[in-house]
Amino acid sequence: MDKVRELASMIDHSILHPTMTDEDLRVGCSVARSYGTATVCVKPYAVRQAGSLLEGSGVKVCTVAGFPHGNSTTSVKLAECRQACIDGATEIDMVINTGQLLGGNLAYVEEEVRALNTEVLAHGAILKVIFENDFLQDTHKNALCHICSKAGVAFVKTSTGYGYVKGDDGRFSTRGATLDDLRLMRRHCPPSVGIKAAGGIRTLDEMLLAIEAGATRIGATATVAILNEAAARYGEV
Repeated sequence: MDKVRELASMIDHSILHPTMTDEDLRVGCSVARSYGTATVCVKPYAVRQAGSLLEGSGVKVCTVAGFPHGNSTTSVKLAECRQACIDGATEIDMVINTGQLLGGNLAYVEEEVRALNTEVLAHGAILKVIFENDFLQDTHKNALCHICSKAGVAFVKTSTGYGYVKGDDGRFSTRGATLDDLRLMRRHCPPSVGIKAAGGIRTLDEMLLAIEAGATRIGATATVAILNEAAARYGEV
């Protein structure tokens, strides 16, 4: 496998921004098909359409549950997962209930992760669990790694890319995937659990550093820029 294809096979091409239209979906699926990404990650309503656009390409359809804030009830998240799988998604990225985690209710978080993992596995799909690390301390991240490892989920994921933290000046910002977080998550999860870096990875070097830190999947909107940069660097077309 050439280097560009190898890198593409690690990318979930994200088409999740609230402003993205059906035309953006068509363009995004064309990008994914052309480069051979692992998946397209789309809004739940677009799963069926993405499946049609990607038919025969080998690119899988990923979608989200409880996105981006994780505050839906477990039953609603389960319904989202079930419908997504019926519609053809084979990978689901769910967001934990951050308030329950920060409040110390680890049992709630663990029960929800287990329930959603059981649901998606029953449909032949896999679950990625989004931590939203910008909101968390290392002790919380460690606890989540332990919960997800016990539950046997396929991936743990750094962030949604939309976990904006309000500063003292009233402005919102997000860090997304950091190398320290990726190293921590890799250290506290077994090899059977993949690590997905999402949020802020826009260049080839940022992707390579994330992989070096332990990432096995990358969530990106800058897929074309990253892979074109890789083609130029490695002399591939």
